[in-house]
Amino acid sequence: MDDLQYGTRDKRGNWVPHRRAEPVPIWHRPFNAKKVLAWIPEFLWPWNAFHMATAIIWVNLLIPSWESLATFSLLNYLWLFGLNAVGIFLFYGFFEVRYYIQRKQENRFKYNPKFPSDAPSDVFWFQSQNIDNFTRSFFITIPLWSLVEIVMLWAYANSWAVWLPWTTNWLYLSFLVIIAPALHEIYFFFLHRAIHWPPLYKWVHSVHHNSINPSPWSSLSMHPVEGFLYHAEAWLHLLIPSNPVCAYFTLHGAGFGAVNGHLGFETFELTDKVKLDSHSYVHYLHHKYFEVNYGGDGLVPLDMLFGTWHDGSKEADEAMKARFRKKKEKLRAKQEAPDGRASDMPAE
Repeated sequence: MDDLQYGTRDKRGNWVPHRRAEPVPIWHRPFNAKKVLAWIPEFLWPWNAFHMATAIIWVNLLIPSWESLATFSLLNYLWLFGLNAVGIFLFYGFFEVRYYIQRKQENRFKYNPKFPSDAPSDVFWFQSQNIDNFTRSFFITIPLWSLVEIVMLWAYANSWAVWLPWTTNWLYLSFLVIIAPALHEIYFFFLHRAIHWPPLYKWVHSVHHNSINPSPWSSLSMHPVEGFLYHAEAWLHLLIPSNPVCAYFTLHGAGFGAVNGHLGFETFELTDKVKLDSHSYVHYLHHKYFEVNYGGDGLVPLDMLFGTWHDGSKEADEAMKARFRKKKEKLRAKQEAPDGRASDMPAE
C-alpha cells in the first residue's frame, strides 16, 4: 500500500493522515443518521469485540473457581497475573514483533519514521526504551492490574457487589457494556488531567511520557500510582448493579485496550488488500505535544469542551501554540506581580 495516498510526510519523515481527527458521528451537527449507522460497526469491531470476547473467556473458562476467590490466595493472584502477562505478551507482542522487530511494512503509515530501538536514551533503564517499557509493564503495571482484578473478584465472590444475571437483566447489562467505552474515556480524561498537574506529572506521569515515540510496550509503561489508578476503573462496577463480564470488559478495555493509543501506526497492512485501522493518532499527538488530547479518540469529546483538542491540522497547531503563549504570559505576569499574584492591569 502507498501511504502517501492517505497522508503526507514532512521533511523529517513524519507522516500525517489527510483526514483530520474528529469526534464520532453522534456528536456531529447537523446530526446525520447515515454516518452514525455507518460508524457503529467500527465502534463494535474489532477492538471492543476483542475486549468482550476476552472478558467472556476469562470469566467462563480461565479464572479460578468462585469458591476459592472468596478468600484471598497468593496462588490465585499468581494465576491471574500469569493470565494477564501471557495475554499481554501475545497481544502486544504480535504488533511489536511483526511491525517493530521484523518491520514487515517498514515505516509505511508510521507517524514517526524512527523506531525506538534505533534511539538509545539515558531516560530509559539500560538506555533502551523497549527494555524499560517491557520491564515496567510486566513487573509493575500488570501486577497492579492483577491486584485490582483479584479484589474485584473477591468482592463478587463474597456478595459485596451486586451481581446481576444475564438471563433476567440482559437489556440493562447490554446497555452497560455499550456505554462502558464512553465511561472509560470520561474516567481516563479526568485521571489523565490530574496526573498532568505539575507535581504529579514530575513524580508519576513523566515515566509514561518518556516514550515520546511510543511503541506497543509503551502502553502499560507506568509509575505504580498511575498503573494502579488506571486499572482501578474496573472497581466502578462494584458500586453499581453489574456482572463480572461487564467488569472484565472495562478492565480489559483498559489493559488490552491501552495498546491502541501507542501502536505508532495509523494502519496495519494485514495482507495486500486488508488493512486494520489502529485509532492511534489522537493519543500519538498527546505523546508528541504533551498538553493536548487528554481523553480518547473522540467518543466523548471532553477535549473539545475543555479546549485541548488537537485534530492534527495546522490550524490546531496554531491554536495550541496560542494557548501555550497565553499560559506563559499568565505565568510571567504572576511571577512579576509584587504580591505573587497575576496583575489585573492590562498589558501595554
